[in-house]
Amino acid sequence: MVEIPDILTLPDDTEDFGDFVKNEDEEIDVEEMAEPWYYYDKEKTPKAFYPIRLGEVLNDRYLIEHKLGFGGGSTVWMAHDLRDKKDVAIKVMSLGEWGDNEVWIQDQIIQNVQDTSHIVTYLDTFLLPGNNSHHTVLVYPLMGPCLDLYKLKDKSMTTRMSAARQLLEALESLHKAGIVHRDLNERNCMWGMVPLHDHHRSAKYEALGRPLRQIIPFVDLWKQGELVHPVKVPENLRTEEFYLGDFGLAKKLDDPTSTTQRGWPSMQYCSPDRLHGKDPSFACDMWSYMVIFSVLYMRAPPFSAFFEGGIISGMVKGLGPLPEQWKGLYTHPGGLDSWYDQSETPDPDQGLASRIARFGADADPIEQQHVHSIMSRVFTYCPEERLTATQLLRDPSFRAIMDNYGC
Repeated sequence: MVEIPDILTLPDDTEDFGDFVKNEDEEIDVEEMAEPWYYYDKEKTPKAFYPIRLGEVLNDRYLIEHKLGFGGGSTVWMAHDLRDKKDVAIKVMSLGEWGDNEVWIQDQIIQNVQDTSHIVTYLDTFLLPGNNSHHTVLVYPLMGPCLDLYKLKDKSMTTRMSAARQLLEALESLHKAGIVHRDLNERNCMWGMVPLHDHHRSAKYEALGRPLRQIIPFVDLWKQGELVHPVKVPENLRTEEFYLGDFGLAKKLDDPTSTTQRGWPSMQYCSPDRLHGKDPSFACDMWSYMVIFSVLYMRAPPFSAFFEGGIISGMVKGLGPLPEQWKGLYTHPGGLDSWYDQSETPDPDQGLASRIARFGADADPIEQQHVHSIMSRVFTYCPEERLTATQLLRDPSFRAIMDNYGC
């Protein structure tokens, strides 16, 4: 259990922003967890990141105190709002239109989604002037850790199924407003976190880990920036609330002005129709959701990726061949003709029922049947046949599973 020191016993720490690396081992630790240095090099990428250092104040308001993480199009920082006296997450977008799209779709969510209680929407947005350019910044409530398969072993089934229900409710609210997420994966799903804004920075560092940082190497930058090892949120600071965030690829399906950014979820979470050039749809989100449900319920993915051809081969072994008319439409390299061979049959050892029995062995046979029922009606190749978020929330098998765990 991590103890947070009493605020009254802490010294003034206005100049303490962690430690610079002192040796090669610490440099390796930072490099393994931070974004690659070349993400900041405009000569290597047109979507260069904005260099940031701990201790600087953005927009005359947000004091950067720690690093939360990074993605393909942004870095995310923990900051203290000097005006409202609370901690926030600062998402600094790379160059390009990604930031504009995320602000636009966030506005659509705020205006049109009736229930945003489990959806992470921005509190503020502004532009940071760069080197002959600008970067969009979005300010969010500070959230807890993202979903992590390897950290689920110590979480109760009640906690995991509560997260599954809250995520599905968030997705239903999004879909009712005509918005498809398009990038539902474990990094965009997160728990809440106990607020630390009433504590000195040294107490936050004791709870979350002192920042380990180094000056961004090898790039001649126009301002100083740092690579920083991200926070580690301890279990005692995690709350039971579960949220959906990161709408950089989201799209409002019935709005012709909605920008369609190129991109897919990671292969493990992407529906096979998307990987064959089909348009984004609510059904694609539902496939991705059911993968997350599987991770939460079984603490294992529904399909193995350890075959020639990767995750698609795992799907085919579990569900049978892909539709024959999809042959030649696969959007990624490495497709196999055998995926579309209609004479092939599923491998019983890789089927949904077998994986549920193997990884959900603690459940009784009736519960396993309920889990198989909902998985098999979402993991279907035809998007039109998949259960919607509303249908799944009302499904007797889904309700029975939730009732078993008081969710």
